[in-house]
Amino acid sequence: MDHFQNFQTTYGFQLEPILGAIVILLIGWVVALLAGAGVKKLFSKLSVNQHVNSSTGHNTDIEHIAARIVFWFILIIAIIASFNVLNLHTVSAPFSNMVSEVLLFIPRIVSAAVLALIGWILATLVRAGITRVLARTTLDERLSAEVRVEPLSNNIGQIVYWLILLLFVPLVLSALGLNGLLAPVQNLVNDLLLFLPNLFAALLIGFVGYFVAKIVRNIVTGLVSSLNVQSSAERAGVPATTNLPKIAGSIVFILILIPTLIAALDALQIEAISQPAIRMLDQIMFAIPNIIAAALILIITYVVAKFVAGILVGLISGTEVDRLPAKLDMQRFLGSMSLSQIIGKLIVFFAMLFAVAEAANRLGFGQVSDLITIFIAFGANILLGVAIFIIGFWLANLLASIVERGQYNYS
Repeated sequence: MDHFQNFQTTYGFQLEPILGAIVILLIGWVVALLAGAGVKKLFSKLSVNQHVNSSTGHNTDIEHIAARIVFWFILIIAIIASFNVLNLHTVSAPFSNMVSEVLLFIPRIVSAAVLALIGWILATLVRAGITRVLARTTLDERLSAEVRVEPLSNNIGQIVYWLILLLFVPLVLSALGLNGLLAPVQNLVNDLLLFLPNLFAALLIGFVGYFVAKIVRNIVTGLVSSLNVQSSAERAGVPATTNLPKIAGSIVFILILIPTLIAALDALQIEAISQPAIRMLDQIMFAIPNIIAAALILIITYVVAKFVAGILVGLISGTEVDRLPAKLDMQRFLGSMSLSQIIGKLIVFFAMLFAVAEAANRLGFGQVSDLITIFIAFGANILLGVAIFIIGFWLANLLASIVERGQYNYS
């Protein structure tokens, strides 16, 4: 009995705070568990994970994170209370200061969370509205059929969604008092808002210009088809695989689309991007008349050369010219082709050489034109050599026949 009284006298005053600290810690632990479970259950009923994951596209367990934050926050408060009961103020002071800072910061967190929630709800509603409105139109089907792109309703909705959230970021940072992050983000948002009208104007110009070019292309294609240009060109010798109405429509489409792209890039007002692209498109635009002229030179020359060659072949084939190779014993060199056919092909060949040289001049390819001119001169020398060879071959055959006759008469 004396020993128990001595123990109680010596350690009794220390057991009470220890037991009190343990009780406080246990109660705090239980309360932290209950509070964490309650927060997780509340968030689960609100389907926070589903909403956040569907909006961000990432699988994040927000419910578990929020529950653990509440659990540890209450448990830290219980630990601080336990340390205070044990008079361990030196140990509890840093935790107390941290909790005090958190408690002072909670109103900012709440206001920032409310702003973020408002922004998220607004962005979600706007995205859903835009997606539904665009889904009811035939815009997706038209773009998918004509431009061969995926449906744009979801993409446009996502762009607007993130844009609205971005607009709320400065408000959230301001509510949190994070001025160091607020300034650059605010500048970014301001620059984006200033750029949006230019981007919208560029997209509108490109969209309208594309559909105008498409409509005009269809009109030109139908007009050229109604004029029976394809059949006339085929009779003139143009291959049937060459779809002239489609080519004409594509040329008109490009002629309209290039100025549209120039205007759209100019509307962006980003000189580092727009100026080089505009200069390139200007050069293409300036080159188009020369390209068309060169193409017309080649086409007209080919048609005229084929026509003239056909007439000459018809005239020559009615004479004795086709029999000359046989008389000169040279038909074996020509094979199944007649002399008139060879003359017709040579006319087309050299006419096209002259046309290619002129087309190269129109396009500014002087070296190509000079090379073709040299080849034409070389071809003329070849023809002259062939003519000399034919005459020589004819004279040789003539002399051979004379000699044979002389020997026959002598014998």
